[in-house]
Amino acid sequence: MSERVQKILSQWGVASRRQAEQLILSGRVQLNGAVAHLGQKADLNCDRLEVDGVAIQPHDRPSFLYLLLNKPIGVVSTCSDPQKRRTVLDLLPPHLHQGLHPVGRLDVDSTGALLLTNDGELTFHLTHPRYHIPKTYRVVVQGHPSTSVLSQWQQGVVLDDRVTQPASVEVLKRQNDQTVLEVVLREGRNRQIRRVAEQLGHSVLHLHRTAIGDLQLTGAATLPPGAYRSLENQEIDSLKSQIDLLSERVPTEREE
Repeated sequence: MSERVQKILSQWGVASRRQAEQLILSGRVQLNGAVAHLGQKADLNCDRLEVDGVAIQPHDRPSFLYLLLNKPIGVVSTCSDPQKRRTVLDLLPPHLHQGLHPVGRLDVDSTGALLLTNDGELTFHLTHPRYHIPKTYRVVVQGHPSTSVLSQWQQGVVLDDRVTQPASVEVLKRQNDQTVLEVVLREGRNRQIRRVAEQLGHSVLHLHRTAIGDLQLTGAATLPPGAYRSLENQEIDSLKSQIDLLSERVPTEREE
C-alpha cells in the first residue's frame, strides 16, 4: 500500500514526521533513484526508498518503544547537541538509541516528564497544534503574584503577537519571597512559562513538569532524576485515545 514518504520514514523510526519532512526538503531522501519531494507516496514492496544512500527495508520496521523519562537539569531534550552537552539519549543504554526521539522539549534548565518514542506517528500527533494534550508543571517563581496577575496568566497574555491559550494556574504554597504554582498548559510555545512569568513580573526560579496528559512522574512508579520506564499498555492507549489514533478521524497531514 502506498503512503506518503514522510509517514513511512516516521513509521520505520528514521525520524519523527516533522524531522522526516526536513530530511526530504534538504534533499537527503531518494525515491527510485530521484530526489524525493513532499507529497510523494511510496510502497516499500515495489519502490526503493533511501535516506543518505541507505535503503529502507520493508522488513526493518521496528517494534515501537515508549519511554517516560525524568529529565534532570543541564540535559538537553535533543538527540544530539552541537555544543556537546549531555542529551536525553545519553541517559539511555545505546541499544535503545536507534530511532528514539523526544516528543517535544523541556529546556536545559527545566526538569521532569519527557516522553521518548520511535513512533513517529504518535510524535506527529502529540506535537500537532490541533491536539491540546495538557501538561502539568510545578513552578517556583520569585515574589508573590497577585490575584490580578494570576488572572491575566489564566486568561492569556500576548506573547509573540499572539495571545496564549487559557491556562490553569493555582497557588500551591507561598514561602518567604517565593511562590510555588501548579500550571497546566494545553499549548507549548518556546519557553512559554518562563517568558509569561517574566512578562508578568515574576521570574521563574525552578520549573518541573510533573505530568503529560495522564502520564505521571509520581505515584507507584516514581522516577528519580535521570531514570526512565516503559509505558504500560493502558498508558499508551490513553495517549492515543486523546488524539484519536485509535479511530479513523486523525488528519493525515499537518495543518499549517
